[in-house]
Amino acid sequence: MSDATQTVSQIADSGDRGAVRDDGAGFLWDFWYPALRGEEITGRKLATAMLLEVPLVLGRTSDGKAFAMRDSCPHRGIPLSYGRFDGKAVECSYHGWKFDACSGQCVEIPSLSTQDKLRVERIFAGHYPCEERDGYVWVYMTAPGSRTSANLPPAPQLPVFSDKYKITRLACDIPAHVDQGIIGLMDPAHGPFVHQSWYWRSRHSIHEKEKHFEPIPLGFRMSKHEPSSNSAPYKLLRYFSGEATSTIIDFVLPNMRLEEIRSGHLWFSSRATVTPVRRDLSRIDFVAAWNLVRWMPLVVPIFRSFAGKFLRQDQLTMIQQAEGLKYDPRLMLIDDADRPAKWYFALKANLLEARRSGAPMAHPMTGPVTLRWRS
Repeated sequence: MSDATQTVSQIADSGDRGAVRDDGAGFLWDFWYPALRGEEITGRKLATAMLLEVPLVLGRTSDGKAFAMRDSCPHRGIPLSYGRFDGKAVECSYHGWKFDACSGQCVEIPSLSTQDKLRVERIFAGHYPCEERDGYVWVYMTAPGSRTSANLPPAPQLPVFSDKYKITRLACDIPAHVDQGIIGLMDPAHGPFVHQSWYWRSRHSIHEKEKHFEPIPLGFRMSKHEPSSNSAPYKLLRYFSGEATSTIIDFVLPNMRLEEIRSGHLWFSSRATVTPVRRDLSRIDFVAAWNLVRWMPLVVPIFRSFAGKFLRQDQLTMIQQAEGLKYDPRLMLIDDADRPAKWYFALKANLLEARRSGAPMAHPMTGPVTLRWRS
């Protein structure tokens, strides 16, 4: 077992540490991650992104297909993003080597003479599978030194429940390891302190809660329940539908929180991902869709304002937390409010162990669990 795996396992078992402590980056490979918004690559423009400390160059071929390559020429290492793109191949700016955008295969080395016997087609620039969903370009980050499977799962897609709906997207950077971002994302107890506002909640609204959880593949679910009665957005949904409101919240490895809210014929669906850029930098991408079509002109600006403020509050908290984490403090996780964080660390550890050993992945939950906390 690697040091990284051991450390995560120790966290999951002991429950008294709140971050992955190892010499590596603590990333989960062989998953889809959102690299950037699809609108950032148009025409023959090349764009750059960083995922799991891998520099990427992205673009769109003449027939509209998005592609992702490692932003490094295998000849001398200069970023390929400085080069030119003709709609089919990326040309390095240093020596003119050309690489097919959809495979990374070298198609031309201009400096070769007729006497050279180098087989150009055997040279490849780093290349990663790419798919577009919900306005994002997703990249499948294959583990370094391994081959990409021929049977990849599809890239994640936001669930929607009718033909007509509105969709919106928000993002922010947080100066934190992905683990801290994720356990912050699933933390149920910070709301009255970080997100205090007249339309959401206050310290005076704190009360005891009981929620039921169940295991799902690669994650866990907060079972269907009625959302907090002291939150104005849920009240608004009930007002428009005239019926009871329910919500289901899932967390799925490597980094996704999904929420589905139903109120009669009305629905709201959201996904938040915490994507590792570097070991000290992550990005939160939030996408939401809903079918409040009749009230769309009113709802869209209100929701974007609310969600934007919500994200900024989380971002500021993570910036402040990063100040303390610089000094490597000893952290602790408690029950029951921090149990989802413990499940996350255990899921991560068990996945890494299953990949190492080839054995089936053990789930840290053996069945439904009821948790209680005050928030």
